Amino acid sequence: MKERYFPILIVISGLIIGSLILFTGPSLEPRAPPENKPLIRTITAKSESIRLSSTAFGTVSPRSENELIPEVSGSIVFMSPSLVSGGFFKKDDLLFSIEPLDYEVALEQSSAALKSAESELENAQRNHDRQINLAKKQSISESRKEEAINRLRFAESAHREANARVSLAKKNLERTKIRAPYDGRVRNEKIDLGQFVNRGQSIASIYAIDSAEIRLPVHDKELAFLDLSLFETAKSKDDAVILKATFAGEQHTWSARIARTEGELDSRTRMINVIAEIDSPYSSKDSRPPLTIGLFVEAEILGRFIKDAVVIPQSAIQDRNLVYTVNEKNRLEFKKVKILRMINDQAVITDGLKTGDTVCISALRNAEPGMEVRTSTKLEEQKT
Repeated sequence: MKERYFPILIVISGLIIGSLILFTGPSLEPRAPPENKPLIRTITAKSESIRLSSTAFGTVSPRSENELIPEVSGSIVFMSPSLVSGGFFKKDDLLFSIEPLDYEVALEQSSAALKSAESELENAQRNHDRQINLAKKQSISESRKEEAINRLRFAESAHREANARVSLAKKNLERTKIRAPYDGRVRNEKIDLGQFVNRGQSIASIYAIDSAEIRLPVHDKELAFLDLSLFETAKSKDDAVILKATFAGEQHTWSARIARTEGELDSRTRMINVIAEIDSPYSSKDSRPPLTIGLFVEAEILGRFIKDAVVIPQSAIQDRNLVYTVNEKNRLEFKKVKILRMINDQAVITDGLKTGDTVCISALRNAEPGMEVRTSTKLEEQKT
């Protein structure tokens, strides 16, 4: 009888154990499905006034450069210690002298000839006056009167010629001393003491150091951002150019101004040369090194001021002139903006954005207006 109920007891025991396992096991907690909202990086737009600029490169060159060429011939009897390669000199400094003896003799000879001409002119003048008086009294013939007039004319011509020879002799004597035309520096010299030089022979190359120039090629498209004119040649009043160069292993900066533009556009490169000018490039007023002639520099040309501009990374430009912004409900809005220029991975916006707009700077695929997103503010401060 017991064996008969044994299978039933086994089934009942299994049901009881299964029920205990079902009710005492871990419970399942409901979970929300994962979010499909894209995570984007954003920045906050800030409207401000900025100054546009353009970058160019050039080489420092002297404002004036000349060849020293004597106007008389002779032997070199004096050379200034400054007349060496790299030597500095001041305006009107005596650079070298040519043997003056021949020109002193020529001056004496011409001066003596002038005295003789003056004497002859006085005699001719007295004779002329006497003959004219006699002619009025009809005491001489007409031929003697004309002879006196001609003699006076010859004497006047001889006097002018003698006077001119004296002036030339004085000038040639002055030309034996060659003086500096400006404050400058010697690029190279080609003479030595005692050497004979000919008139018109190049003696040395010199250049001025009161100011220096840098020719900066600028693309014609950049002219829209700079306050430059192809017609006016007036110098800028402020230091509108910042020069940068590495000298002796360190980077230094100098301030310069726009002197002029060359006014001719290169038809091949579409570039125009802007001439920057700096005063006293060899000045030692501060710890900076001199702006040496021949130094290659980078120049930042400061241009127009733009009010109410917004500067954002180029990555924020999604499609040509389209920018995504995020509203208070974390939904995308598409805005068309006016891009003034793009430079150094930044875009300058003049219309379409305002202060406080949250701008998406992440790339989004298949973005649609009204799409809900999650935002992460960019940590880097946007620099203008």
